[in-house]
Amino acid sequence: MLASVETVFAPADELELSAFLDEACKTANALHIMGGGTRLKPSFPFETTTLTTRRLSGIVTYEPGAMTLIARAGTPVEEIEAALAIEGQALAFEPMDHRTVLSTGGVPTIGGVVATNASGPRRVQIGACRDHLLGVRFADGRGRIIKNGGRVMKNVTGLDLGKLLCGSFGTLGVLTEVAIKTLPAPESELSVGFNNVSVSEASRIFQTALASPMEISGAAFRSGTAWLRIEGRSKQVKYRREKIFDLLPHSNIDFLYDVVSKDLWSRLRDLHHFNDPQLPLWRILVKPTDASIVASALENLGGTVSLDWGGGLIWFAGQADPLEVRKACGTGQALLMRNESPFCGPRFAPEGEAVARLSKALRNQFDPAAILNRGLMDS
Repeated sequence: MLASVETVFAPADELELSAFLDEACKTANALHIMGGGTRLKPSFPFETTTLTTRRLSGIVTYEPGAMTLIARAGTPVEEIEAALAIEGQALAFEPMDHRTVLSTGGVPTIGGVVATNASGPRRVQIGACRDHLLGVRFADGRGRIIKNGGRVMKNVTGLDLGKLLCGSFGTLGVLTEVAIKTLPAPESELSVGFNNVSVSEASRIFQTALASPMEISGAAFRSGTAWLRIEGRSKQVKYRREKIFDLLPHSNIDFLYDVVSKDLWSRLRDLHHFNDPQLPLWRILVKPTDASIVASALENLGGTVSLDWGGGLIWFAGQADPLEVRKACGTGQALLMRNESPFCGPRFAPEGEAVARLSKALRNQFDPAAILNRGLMDS
């Protein structure tokens, strides 16, 4: 259970942030690092202080022609998406909004997106958040302000710290600014639904479609339906719609277009079908070719599964023993996203010996006093 939080500190600039972290490091004062407060939170067995980046907000620069945007970490995602939409562009990796499944309030920030590597269904085509990250500014656990990368990919020389920070859940540093590559928003989109299929049949559909030249931008399975998404210019989408019958003949197919299709993928991305806060929810990364085997093993434990990323991402909701869930995942990586029980065990999958040594060395380098989100990734 979360302990009561005594204080909340929201620095107005990097200078305040640096001084605060320097003092926290000297006193070993554990901090809960937070952007908009919509994503995973540590379960502290002790009093702690919340450090939020919400005042480090605003778009620093946006160059539509160069398709690059620099924003402070506390900038709301919706503010960035609105600015990009005016120019017909978007965050192509369509970050997930966790508020539905985690029952959190607040406003998602771009710093939180990067810190968690939040990536949506289009990952099967264009990669994850970290693949669109050009550079970062952050403060480490000693209060040092560090800049890495730039506005274009060629500026990323030496160790790419952006890739390291992206997905570290605030355990290596507090992001203050991020530079991101943007892409044109699709002109048109079509969703193709293959109804009344099993998980194994859905996996075969995904493998066939993703290996084809049809440029699939989404491949997800839920409640007996395998969904494929096709995006691009209207004529291209129409042409690929006609080819779908030759590639994947099926007797029961639904087609959803544009606004209706966008709504479907938004709901699939944000897991509106797993919105029961009392039901434990697992996020499991596997090889797509193992999806049907792992999904079947999970279903045998009791519960419900859905797939994304062509089977590379499995969501499992059910009251199963955590040890049994991890066993069913085989070599996959399981993250316990949601559980009301304080006795649920580690949230993240245990690291192998070699990875654990590397993780410890990195944390010692960037956060020697272990003050940043202590207990989140190793609780």
